[in-house]
Amino acid sequence: MKSIVPFISMLPKADIDQWLKILKKKLPKERIVKFSNLKKSDYKKIDVAIVANPNPTEVKKLVNLKWIQSVWVGVEKLVESFKSERVKIVRLVDPEMNRTMSEAVLSWVLYLHRDMHFYQVQQNKRVWKEADYIKPSKKIVSIIGLGELGSASAAKLIENGFNVCGWSRGKKNIRKVKSFTGELGLKNMLKQTDILVCLIPLTKKTKYLLNYKTLSYLKKGASIINFARGAIINAKDLVKHLNSGRIKHAVLDVFEQEPLPKTSILWKHKNVTVLPHISAHTDMDTASSIVCKNIKMYRLKNRIPKSVDMVRGY
Repeated sequence: MKSIVPFISMLPKADIDQWLKILKKKLPKERIVKFSNLKKSDYKKIDVAIVANPNPTEVKKLVNLKWIQSVWVGVEKLVESFKSERVKIVRLVDPEMNRTMSEAVLSWVLYLHRDMHFYQVQQNKRVWKEADYIKPSKKIVSIIGLGELGSASAAKLIENGFNVCGWSRGKKNIRKVKSFTGELGLKNMLKQTDILVCLIPLTKKTKYLLNYKTLSYLKKGASIINFARGAIINAKDLVKHLNSGRIKHAVLDVFEQEPLPKTSILWKHKNVTVLPHISAHTDMDTASSIVCKNIKMYRLKNRIPKSVDMVRGY
């Protein structure tokens, strides 16, 4: 008899159906079903669930659940919902996601490096003027968060001639990346940064890591890219620094409330580029392959894949 593996999600129906189609094809020996199709008698039979933005109440009904496989990289909502539970959380680690994110980081670093936003403003005013060109070798791009996404992005930037620094919880040994850690390390890194890229997970310790004080450490005229989570940056403090001119421009792909409310000042701020959370989508095909491999190995060896450290939050 096939084991039941529910797919639990609050995504639109079309997205859920697409996930189910791919997962069923790649896991033919499992019975992949939507939570709503489970019978109450099934709840006790389930030891693993696949989730994408799930309703925690539904997940908690699975009383014998041992682990949750997320199809997202970010797991802060899951950690918050299950911090007092014995259930292990396995986040998605997908090389395709690393490639996509590093592509996005390079694209928007180049956007800032080549003053694309400056020329857009000029076009709107019908102004014909060149900005000074500075070589990538004269710029320092700093990355907050040197995990899989940060490391891949650092490598891509180095390939394109930029000097790269990185800040993380612990010291990292990454070729050609100057590593910083701790409060003093963050200050020292920001003081020399031309473009700052945020790729760090959201935890209690990283919420508003970039606030009025820490943002003031940035080199005058620096720019920011946030591809992590909205709450890494205090938006009100960011706007103050944008208004004063200390920060030149901000490319924001993530926000505390999504979609970004139409009343937000960020939409119309001349020094802000707003993106609709598009920096690195989950690839259903590659993500499903990784999820299926994890579940197959669990069935074969009864070993749960590397799970989230619930203390650290990632």
